[in-house]
Amino acid sequence: MSFIVILSLFIPLVGTALGSAMVFFLKKELNPKIQKALMGFASGVMIAAAFWSLLSPAIESYGEGDFRKWFVPAIGFLLGVGFMLLLDYLIPHIHLHGSEEGVKRPKLSRTFKFFLAVTLHNIPEGLAVGVVVAGMMNGNINEQAMLVLAIGIAIQNLPEGMIVSLPLKEEGMSKWKAFGLGTLSGVVEPIASLIALGLTSLIVVILPYTLAFAAGVMVYVVVEELIPEASQDGHSNLGTIGFTVGFIIMMILEILLG
Repeated sequence: MSFIVILSLFIPLVGTALGSAMVFFLKKELNPKIQKALMGFASGVMIAAAFWSLLSPAIESYGEGDFRKWFVPAIGFLLGVGFMLLLDYLIPHIHLHGSEEGVKRPKLSRTFKFFLAVTLHNIPEGLAVGVVVAGMMNGNINEQAMLVLAIGIAIQNLPEGMIVSLPLKEEGMSKWKAFGLGTLSGVVEPIASLIALGLTSLIVVILPYTLAFAAGVMVYVVVEELIPEASQDGHSNLGTIGFTVGFIIMMILEILLG
């Protein structure tokens, strides 16, 4: 693997670790208004990345008049949403906006459920990076577009790392342990990336499906977790402003470098 591929696979984890490291510098949890703006920003980044980095290459894999041009992205997207619905149903966790919905699940501590929530949230981001790396290695996507997606996810992982580590410290956990768990929640990303890269590289024909699949899981996370977090308890305009800024920044990067 080239250096830029390795960098793309692991830079999102660096973003999570840097966010988790804020536990050493911030005395209290994030101000709710700032948290809403950051969640909105992360939503904007992910929605822009889902279209420009994932859905658009899947659509462009087929020529005009080919029914697969709409069929494959639609099926892949639906499978991605279905995959996240299944994980959301099976894995005990607390939604980022605080609710515990779904079936009866094993009794676990609130802290562990919250850790699982963020870890679950990181799976689609890892899958997205993995399939984009596979697309680059297959010649469908250029290196700049691959790196833009990885950097965009790393940026939106910064607030996620803080959202995990700071509440853990507030509950009495040591700073180092809170930092460790916050970083650990992001370890699933390179793992998911390598799995997606391996599968897509072995079966090149499924690349358009996996691109759309990754888009589906990312959009699911935005709609299910990030937007409710950015909108609850008033001040939803802050989340909207954050979304707009994140979307525009990612859009500009994708157009200039993609």
